[in-house]
Amino acid sequence: MGRLKQKGKAGAAKAYVTRSSAVKKLQCSLADFRRLCILKGIFPREPRHKKRANKGSTAPTSFYYAKDIAYLAHEPVLNKLREHKAFAKKISRALGRGEWSTAKNLEDNKPVYRLDHIIKERYPSFIDAVRDIDDAMCMVFLFASLPSNPRVSSALIENCARLAAEWQLYVMHTRSLRKVFLSIKGVYYQAEVMDQNVTWLVPYQFPQNIPSDVDVRVMLTFLELYQTLLGFVFFKLYTDAGLVYPPPLDSGKDESGAGVGAFNLRSAKPSPAAGAPKSDAPKVSSKEVRQTIKNITAESSSVPPADVDIDRTDSFPDAAEEEFVPQTSKSDLDAPSSLPTLLSLSSLPKPSSTNIFAPYTFWLSRESSRSIFEFLIRSFGGRIGWPVSSGGGSPFTEDDEAITHVIIDRPVAKGDTAQEQERRRRRKHVQPQWVVDCINAGKILLEDLYVQGKALPPHLSPFGERDGAYDPTIGLANVGNSLVDDAELNEDSEVEDVEMAELDEGVTSMAALAVAAADDPEALRAAELAAEAAGVDYGTFEKEVQKKQQKQKQDAVVDGGGEEDMNKILMSKRKRQLYERMKYGERKRATEHAKLEEKRTKIEKDRRRKARTT
Repeated sequence: MGRLKQKGKAGAAKAYVTRSSAVKKLQCSLADFRRLCILKGIFPREPRHKKRANKGSTAPTSFYYAKDIAYLAHEPVLNKLREHKAFAKKISRALGRGEWSTAKNLEDNKPVYRLDHIIKERYPSFIDAVRDIDDAMCMVFLFASLPSNPRVSSALIENCARLAAEWQLYVMHTRSLRKVFLSIKGVYYQAEVMDQNVTWLVPYQFPQNIPSDVDVRVMLTFLELYQTLLGFVFFKLYTDAGLVYPPPLDSGKDESGAGVGAFNLRSAKPSPAAGAPKSDAPKVSSKEVRQTIKNITAESSSVPPADVDIDRTDSFPDAAEEEFVPQTSKSDLDAPSSLPTLLSLSSLPKPSSTNIFAPYTFWLSRESSRSIFEFLIRSFGGRIGWPVSSGGGSPFTEDDEAITHVIIDRPVAKGDTAQEQERRRRRKHVQPQWVVDCINAGKILLEDLYVQGKALPPHLSPFGERDGAYDPTIGLANVGNSLVDDAELNEDSEVEDVEMAELDEGVTSMAALAVAAADDPEALRAAELAAEAAGVDYGTFEKEVQKKQQKQKQDAVVDGGGEEDMNKILMSKRKRQLYERMKYGERKRATEHAKLEEKRTKIEKDRRRKARTT
């Protein structure tokens, strides 16, 4: 006869514990338990059978894995929290008795815990840490924009502002920025660091208030972990880039409001040669040297990691005897992946789109956000200056002859002086959206659509794909080459309708040929040339081709409707419901797309009608 199972001793009742049981087992307060769970990355679980996990009770509660709670019981931070609780009792007793010397000694020996070991546990490799800094950057930029208040100390806000500036300096130095989007919440950025996409949100520079219903203690616990994480990550990134970390801060520039410009990026000094004066760097013991050599020897037996710079020969004693010049050839490109890479990541050429603003010099008007556009323009190789009202540290003044663009966000003023009119002729005055759209497009766009005082084109998010969605930019690329000129608008409407009908018929026929020849590049090119010779702009031709392709897809769906119904019959109920929800979403998006297209067509007709009457 087998062993009898006792109720509550096996299964879900043993695998899960409630929050109250966990707090009782760890002998800590609820606030300390929450802090431990945040720092260690432990979160509530949802058991499959709540009644069994709660030993027959149906009361609502939170469950945790019993193994996670046992893991927390051996955490050094938990011991420090217990010591801090005892310290609080002792210092309150000393202050109550008036024992000031005892209270001072207790304050000097206050227990402090560190989170270094937690960072190493949660992020075994550096790539894991880089992949997980999105939330950390959002939190740091959020607290950097908060005003000093009793709930958040000024020292914490200052430290967050320093971390935010160090991150921006690294992105500007390495040209890592890839995408930008100006949203109603703030500015979304995306940078590519160590082949990982890092996306973060920066709020606009408006007065920020902390809502009373927000638990700031939970956010401060996350921030405490994120600050330690970013300290490790930034040190590694700066060291790999050959920079000194932390970057020195010029207090004079900082007081004048220089912002990011108050930090000075310095290259790491090479080791002194023989006979050179000794530096103040701390000495390294021979034991540490032997241990380092042993680790290097163990690592060299395997394939070297991708982040090691093998081109550096100063670490190898025999490197000076043999010289190797890497050359790009077909044999190198076809080499197996097991061979070590001969070029470091820093020596690889950067794409040309990261330096699109290098030939230009910008002047920022007083109403534009300096922190945003200084970061954007300097990240892509440009030079930028600003008036004194936006802060100190501008590298040049408004009278500089090298200025090519003026970023301005106010209507055109009348009554300019002769000097201002001369400057306006030599410089291009564009609205701030032009900078962001150029970055997302990866090239310099024409300034005609973004000149001062003109209605801007739609600003679309570069994140995600818009396959099949409404794209308001179609037909806006060739606005200057519109089919209807101002002179033609004054002609008789009947003649214009006939011409437009003939033109639409020609475009439709050419689009049909293009769709039919979609698999033949030469035939497709011939259809495009025929449309161009007929006076049809590329935007209209492409739009008609897309309509034809969409109609063909719809016809194919209609023809295959019976097969689709048979496939739905063979699906399970859960998969069939999921499939129907997907199809419902597609139909909803198609309906919205059609409504927007109809609205746009109506607006275009009204515009032409008004142009005829005038």
